[in-house]
Amino acid sequence: MGKKILIVEDEESLLKLESILLTTKGYLVQGATTGLAALEAVAAEAPDLILLDIMLPELDGFEVCERLKKDPKTRRIPIILLTARRTPEDISRGEEVGADRYITKPFKSAMIMETIEQLLNRD
Repeated sequence: MGKKILIVEDEESLLKLESILLTTKGYLVQGATTGLAALEAVAAEAPDLILLDIMLPELDGFEVCERLKKDPKTRRIPIILLTARRTPEDISRGEEVGADRYITKPFKSAMIMETIEQLLNRD
């Protein structure tokens, strides 16, 4: 049974691309295009890992990450912030809200896969 990954990305083309990439590697992929949809998806069925964009409608990725990391039921889910925002302030905010990794776009898919595998196999 493949591990379940939630991709939270409001850009349809990127969401499709990331979904295809992960599906071909045997992961079960679920997509969400807003921060609120992401929280609802996690509440319905917790994924094994979350790929989270920062710039999202409704709630941004920082807020989503912070809420999930503060909740005892979801705080152990690894979260990778995947974003075009690369300022030192953004990166330190990512650390503050508890993100496990902060990866900036454009990214290499091999690097994303490696990071996902490291986080999923760290137990």
